[in-house]
Amino acid sequence: MVQKNDVLIYFKMVRRFKKLGALNAVMFILSLLCTQNPLLAQALNPIKIENITFNSEGVILSGTIYKPTHSHAAVVIVHGSGQETRMDLFAELLAKNGISVLTYDKRGVGKSGGLYAGPEVGTNNIDSLNLNLLAKDANAAVNILHKHNENLPAGLVGFSQAGWIIPIAAIKNQLVKFMVLFSCPTITTLEQLRFQFYTNGNNDFWNNHTEDEVREHIKNDADRYQFTGTDPKVALSTLSIPGLWLFGEKDIQIPVKLAMEHLNTFKAQGKEFEYCLFPTFGHNTAFSQPVDIAIQWIKNRYRKKEDLKN
Repeated sequence: MVQKNDVLIYFKMVRRFKKLGALNAVMFILSLLCTQNPLLAQALNPIKIENITFNSEGVILSGTIYKPTHSHAAVVIVHGSGQETRMDLFAELLAKNGISVLTYDKRGVGKSGGLYAGPEVGTNNIDSLNLNLLAKDANAAVNILHKHNENLPAGLVGFSQAGWIIPIAAIKNQLVKFMVLFSCPTITTLEQLRFQFYTNGNNDFWNNHTEDEVREHIKNDADRYQFTGTDPKVALSTLSIPGLWLFGEKDIQIPVKLAMEHLNTFKAQGKEFEYCLFPTFGHNTAFSQPVDIAIQWIKNRYRKKEDLKN
């Protein structure tokens, strides 16, 4: 509940911004009220929800668009590994924060057509053919979302396996203007498997192994599977769009310190790549603090000009 004293404080603050004009003053008040009252924010910026289908490589994919009345940007959510359906709760959270979203069922999962390739049916979920196919699905989703939000910058937000998919998609679609990657690798698919087999699901792994041991293992371990590896650094080296990576230091799926080292190399080359490290988190970084940082990163970069004037 917004208190009377709060409103008085806001109006006193507005007096210091008289040069903004009447309309901007009103918008300034509303933005402050919404910051303190999420229910008011939702009422003032209602979300339109639309179930859609779209074509990708001859397959019909099924998804949902979340479109707030006032959007700063638009994003497509890219899945991690596994039989992932659309991520409605995450999409709704982004939409409540002024970001339009398209989330869809992965091909072969939920209401989407096509064949699913994942760890449950073999290792082909991270071979180059499947990753490129999933990148085409993501780009088809970007194209559809752009038609619904032509004036908004479009981006890709993804998790884990999406670290290989998003760079591939971004270099092939000029509509993609930014990317946000939660616990995403910067090493090759084969190197990631070497690390994952090394940690073997042991949550205490980092209490008993050093960074040097990990790097030596990733560099020299024999591959259990034979397929052409995908190196995200190849695509990242050609991209000029900004990116944000969010890592958990206790991750046993990807070696995050090696990933940060790769990103630092790109940053030294002038890439607009940023990252945040959360010491207590593992591979799952889809928690409040990392998500809040991702939302603010997007909004700060793509806040509308009229908002900046306020």
